[in-house]
Amino acid sequence: MGDVRDLRSAASARQRDAHVVDDELVLVAERSAPRTVRHWVMRAVAEAGVGGVSNQVVELLTGELVSNAVVHGPDGGSIHVRVRIDRADVRVEVTDEGGGAPKAGHPEPTAPSGRGLALVEALSSDWGTRAVPGGKTVWFEVHGEAD
Repeated sequence: MGDVRDLRSAASARQRDAHVVDDELVLVAERSAPRTVRHWVMRAVAEAGVGGVSNQVVELLTGELVSNAVVHGPDGGSIHVRVRIDRADVRVEVTDEGGGAPKAGHPEPTAPSGRGLALVEALSSDWGTRAVPGGKTVWFEVHGEAD
């Protein structure tokens, strides 16, 4: 399930009212990280009652961002994932220790990779990047319907 360095679920990191979830997971950048994070985010989304296509889109896009963080961040570096759910609106932020400003690419159909951020751009309600001390954050939002 991956080497989880730090799971912050204390009251200060996780705040719930009737409709809000705000939580963070910190783990090592390794091959199993995308699966670990997808399961963690999907549990939060399901508990918040977000359903339909929205939860499938959140799962797909979360996996893409974490996969990119594993590939483009330093080996063995940290990945910080934050999920915020307010009713049916979901925001996922993935921070890694890599540099640069990611941009959505539009590779040739035969290219073996390079479509992740294009999927994020196409399927999210909004997305973006920002430099942070020691790395970068890539985020997306999905505005959906609650069950």
